[in-house]
Amino acid sequence: LDVIHGYRTIFPVPLAMAASWDPSVHERAAAVAAREARAAGIHWTFAPMVGVARDARWGRIVEGAGEDPHLGAAMAAAQVRGFQGPYLGSPERVLACAKHFAAYGAAEGGRDYDPVYVPEGQLRNVFFPPFHAAVAAGVGSFMSAYMDLNDVPAAGNRWLLRDVLKGEWGFPGFVVSDAMGVGNLVTMGFARDRADAARRALAAGL
Repeated sequence: LDVIHGYRTIFPVPLAMAASWDPSVHERAAAVAAREARAAGIHWTFAPMVGVARDARWGRIVEGAGEDPHLGAAMAAAQVRGFQGPYLGSPERVLACAKHFAAYGAAEGGRDYDPVYVPEGQLRNVFFPPFHAAVAAGVGSFMSAYMDLNDVPAAGNRWLLRDVLKGEWGFPGFVVSDAMGVGNLVTMGFARDRADAARRALAAGL
């Protein structure tokens, strides 16, 4: 489930939590959410959303920490620790999922799902740091983004998922697609059919 800012006990939205500039507050809130979700039988949350967002037109800014990669990295790590506890499988905790990898918040014109064109230097300096921080904090899973990243869909982007995430950063966990993300590879013209889409996604590291 998307346990984003609480489960039964509702906390301020992630953007508001980030405005505190106090990662410990976000960590404690995530721990409460994890305990309540686990008690209801949930073991995995599609959170935190750690995408840096710099276009106020993008509709999902509220789910993240805003425009600053340093603050975003601190809040990403805090949420991972809060959701997962000291180790994967900790009692009363849930598996976290850092999403959406990567640069989902940089869609052209701020329009959700539209293509993203970002130079590699900007990816590494602005959009990657919160994800890298999530890996360093021990996050167990990642979610790929919906859109094309520099003309290659994120769900089928071998450079993004294998070379950077698993190769350079040594991420040992697994990557899941966003809803319909693999099937959309056909719609995006990246795959011939659903079988080809599945093959391409798997080969890319999904």
